[in-house]
Amino acid sequence: MQAFFAFDNQSPAFDAGFRSLLRTWLDPESFIDYAPGWLSGSDALFRQVVDSRSWGQRTRRMYDQRVLEPRLTAPWNLQSGEPLEPRILDEVRLALGARYGVLFDSAGFNFYRDGQDSVAWHGDRIRKEIEAPVVALLSLGEPRKFLLRRKGGGPSRALLLGRGDLLVTGGKTQRSWEHCVPKVARAGPRISIAYRYGPAIAKAASDEY
Repeated sequence: MQAFFAFDNQSPAFDAGFRSLLRTWLDPESFIDYAPGWLSGSDALFRQVVDSRSWGQRTRRMYDQRVLEPRLTAPWNLQSGEPLEPRILDEVRLALGARYGVLFDSAGFNFYRDGQDSVAWHGDRIRKEIEAPVVALLSLGEPRKFLLRRKGGGPSRALLLGRGDLLVTGGKTQRSWEHCVPKVARAGPRISIAYRYGPAIAKAASDEY
């Protein structure tokens, strides 16, 4: 698949010391960690990811019919025996695991090609035995609005994620909050890579963000 843009040719690298990481508590049990521009050279990595993944477009059931999801996806999991490529994404996986004390064993790649690609309000499908799941999201490409709100509705919090930004949800965030990437009139391409761990529900590895 052909890459869509080329801005910065800097070689990809990330901040293994997490020096720019800021924690925000959404409620007493739910937090997000945010590190803007955590990975440098993200444009070059974007092109590598576009070209290296086998992208597909899944369907979902909606109103008694199957409809195409408005984005492309590509899953990866450690049990497959396939290396996580490009290699720096595996280095990111290991660094995040060391930081948060878990073994991230899956990565879900989501490709938003333009402003019409999106994902509706939802919570990640994570098994109940993981009481306080940690999910790490690395965003590449053009920034897109990412919204968070309490489950059931209410006011939302907005972040613009792209160009190497890192967002980590922890505590009860995946249990008590939901998120979406809304449609917009115009937007450039964006890829999100969601790292997860533990016994996954089928298809969960590339469901979100």
